[in-house]
Amino acid sequence: MKNIYLHLNSRDEYLRIDVSKIVYFESDGNYTNIVLKNQLKGVICMNLTHMQQVLSERLKDQASIFARVGKKYIVNLAYLYQIQVQRQKLILSDGEQFAFTLDISKDALKNLKELYIGQSR
Repeated sequence: MKNIYLHLNSRDEYLRIDVSKIVYFESDGNYTNIVLKNQLKGVICMNLTHMQQVLSERLKDQASIFARVGKKYIVNLAYLYQIQVQRQKLILSDGEQFAFTLDISKDALKNLKELYIGQSR
């Protein structure tokens, strides 16, 4: 399978990222942190809403591997491991080398769970 790259260019930086290696995007005001499965982090001067638009425009159909979860995150559904609604935790893992635990609201996790259950049917 051919690797798909996301190219992000800003005034001061250029990022070329293999989309399959992106675990999640995290909002930080007007910036977005991009977290990769090897735990590298990139930062781009773009808010999360704009990042969501960029993903849709540039990745087209492949953008469906990402889901917005609450106000703070866009996650790669390929790494979804566990949704803990009551504990307000989302665990993203490849099952071998990494596991990231994100604190997310109950409502956002309920919505993600419904989205994910709908896709897996």
